[in-house]
Amino acid sequence: MTYPIQKTDDQWQAHLQAQGAEPRAFDVTRRAATERPFTGKYEAHWADGSYHCICCGATLFDSGTKFDAGCGWPSFSQAVPGAIREIQDTSHGMVRTETVCAQCGAHLGHVFPDGPTPTGLRYCMNSASLAFEPPAP
Repeated sequence: MTYPIQKTDDQWQAHLQAQGAEPRAFDVTRRAATERPFTGKYEAHWADGSYHCICCGATLFDSGTKFDAGCGWPSFSQAVPGAIREIQDTSHGMVRTETVCAQCGAHLGHVFPDGPTPTGLRYCMNSASLAFEPPAP
């Protein structure tokens, strides 16, 4: 798949380092790694604002859609329309739906059909793939 924003691995690594991203951010976003549950900085983060792709800055989620799923990763019931692409993931002997940033292809996490109403979705994200911005004053 191609995305509007493309960089080499070296460019992504340099960019993430310049952003002050956590050490696992490259592995998570560019290699589809997963952080351990209950270890991400946004798992228990409840401030008002928006969550963005750590790689390209695209807005992905509004804090009003975040909820405590008890799964150990930041969970959202709804993404910003058009912000995320879904890809079938058959790794680990199961079928899941991977979520990636529609602008740069960064791996974000997975989406499951066990979230709250009205969407019934649980976007289970890696904190390492996200950046948080408080609302503008």
